[in-house]
Amino acid sequence: MHFQHNSPISPFRTTYILIIAAFLISAAVTTLAQNSVPPTAVQAAKMPQFASRLAHPARRVQPKSQVFARATRRRDQLDSNDIYDNGPINGNTDAWSINFGFIVSDSFTITNNQTPITGMSFGAWLFPGDTLTSVEVSITSDENGGTSYFDQTVNFTQGSCPGNGFGFNVCTESGSFHGPTLNAGTYWVNLQNASVPSGDPVYWDENSGVDCQGQGCPSSASENTIGSIPSESFTILGNATTTTTTSSTYWSDYSCPPPQPGFHEIDSHGGGSDVTIGSAGNLYGTSPNAPHGQLYELAQRAGRWFYSSLYNFLGGSNGSASGPVVIGPEGGLYGAAIGGVQTCGDDGASHCGLIYEAKPGPTACATALCSWDETTIYQFTGNNDAWDGSVSAFDSVGNLYGISGRGGQYGNGAVFELSSSSGGWTEKILYSFTGASDGGWPSSLLVGHDGKLYGTAQGGGAGYGIVFQLAPSGGGWTENVLYAFTGTTDGYNPGGLVRDSQGNLFGFTNCGRYGYYYCGSQFYDVVYGLIFALSPSDGGWQFGLVYRNSSDCETEGIIFHALAIDATDNLYAAEGGDTEQCDPGGCYDYYCGSVLHVPSHNFLVTGSADIFDNLSSDANGNLYGTTDTCGGLGTPFRGGGMIWQYSPQ
Repeated sequence: MHFQHNSPISPFRTTYILIIAAFLISAAVTTLAQNSVPPTAVQAAKMPQFASRLAHPARRVQPKSQVFARATRRRDQLDSNDIYDNGPINGNTDAWSINFGFIVSDSFTITNNQTPITGMSFGAWLFPGDTLTSVEVSITSDENGGTSYFDQTVNFTQGSCPGNGFGFNVCTESGSFHGPTLNAGTYWVNLQNASVPSGDPVYWDENSGVDCQGQGCPSSASENTIGSIPSESFTILGNATTTTTTSSTYWSDYSCPPPQPGFHEIDSHGGGSDVTIGSAGNLYGTSPNAPHGQLYELAQRAGRWFYSSLYNFLGGSNGSASGPVVIGPEGGLYGAAIGGVQTCGDDGASHCGLIYEAKPGPTACATALCSWDETTIYQFTGNNDAWDGSVSAFDSVGNLYGISGRGGQYGNGAVFELSSSSGGWTEKILYSFTGASDGGWPSSLLVGHDGKLYGTAQGGGAGYGIVFQLAPSGGGWTENVLYAFTGTTDGYNPGGLVRDSQGNLFGFTNCGRYGYYYCGSQFYDVVYGLIFALSPSDGGWQFGLVYRNSSDCETEGIIFHALAIDATDNLYAAEGGDTEQCDPGGCYDYYCGSVLHVPSHNFLVTGSADIFDNLSSDANGNLYGTTDTCGGLGTPFRGGGMIWQYSPQ
């Protein structure tokens, strides 16, 4: 199994080792040297991405009668200090080798939030008197790594391990284990670099899961090939009677959402842009994993996600990746990049930016690691162009549309179109905002089912932003202001526009009182979020409020960052704020972030940091997004971010 070595996010230490070589029979046996490393283990050591399932040397096996007696001994319930017990040693002669840097993993499940973990045991093949020091133990959210909740080295000694009750044992030494508090969910315990003083490897005894006690029995074991093998003998120690109440301890690692049903990290190449979903379910986006950004693909095979770098940007005139991508009619990826040839801005110190196209190479690739070809299809030319623009969507005939927040004839933003022909791509400014009643500084754009363009602008109108429509008219486009915000109970600075199958528009605004902005809140100096709807009706559009999150954290500054609609018109929102930490049960002095199902007002994912910046939905109702912090590459405030998935339960 390939394991991404994660930096610790919260301490979790568990491993006590149930020992099987306790009854070595003759004096001749005790005088024998430790077994040399089997050839298969030597081979595996040269490939540290693999964990090896190895055969034990015959002389390490106990007499069958003793083994059978232990394997069939039953316990009716968990011991008071056990959270999960996968069962005793079963006496098989094959198991996992966990030396030389490669890792073996097994799952375990806990039922209650706020469960403190205090130790672990596992069945091992050792000689009496053997010691284990500095064994790497980690607890993760996924068999391939995922979010790490514990990653430390732990010492083990042989002795009577609490809660095991089967013969001689090897346990975590007192003081060497400082576990975290975990919430209900399924985790993976991973062991690495385990060997005895002679250098011989340690074998984790295979177990069929018989007599397993606890939720999730028996565990799943993982290797770096499709499929699994029988699980192993181990016990997770802690307080199994913990209640499900929430406390500030729950949020101690507040850069990362805790484990919760349906939510998991699928890759640690986080940060960067929104996730774009292809027709086959593959995910695309840009991330800061190269000096000038990287274009990536995530593809799912046999239930696992695999990350591929499609293109590393070169910077300068080639550009640096800066935003989401749009999938073209023929499967190519299109996006905006910082840089380019021309300079823009009042002082001429900024580059105007460019639009690129990325496609697979013209010849077949023999591996899955081949880079795509990237081509600049348009360089923005100056301040009156849609400079620093971003792409939004294609229409049904292959025209690409986008917005610029600062470009256009009046410097208040523009909507542009790129059309392809045999001679290349041609840009056309469809509309330049004046910043007055027609709006200014566009923030979102979509192509309607009717061929018209719909969007939001954060300024103009009555001074608080508008929702606009652009309709083809003769040889040009005509703007219609569908709604102008007043800055009172309807909010200001609209964005995040999405549309359902019935033609209804949804977006979000900010609310609260900062200076003259007031949205009906009884609190001062507080900003919160609103979600609005615009529905087509005879002679115009009907405005209504769908959701206000001022009650999510009472007086806290929680606003919306993104909306998404799935194939059955379910509306979802990502929210967060910089004043207080939030969850559905209350507020604490940290930060806040969540993903919710808007119609039901149900929170699907809750976190203790403002990390849910974007949101995408696929045809099956799965939600995806990225974070800039947390993730498998690091700890809070130093993490590389992650790409996450939420699947409906």
